[in-house]
Amino acid sequence: MTPQEIAEYKQRWMSTGNNNPVRLHSDLDTQGKTWCRRNLERHQWSMTTWTDVYEHTFFFESKEHASQFEQQWPRFINQ
Repeated sequence: MTPQEIAEYKQRWMSTGNNNPVRLHSDLDTQGKTWCRRNLERHQWSMTTWTDVYEHTFFFESKEHASQFEQQWPRFINQ
């Protein structure tokens, strides 16, 4: 996929409202991005920074991927 195709694809699944958000403590943003890069394709995840105090939100196309991500840092996932 080209960068343009990735952006358009993500925009479609993010806009459905079924984007499987996971809120992670901001201290773990680098580890979160590293996990996503190693385990997922670029079009399968997205991240928005500073969605709350000390918090970033990762979004996943698949509920399964969101669940796998949550299992990495259960103490640092904000409910």
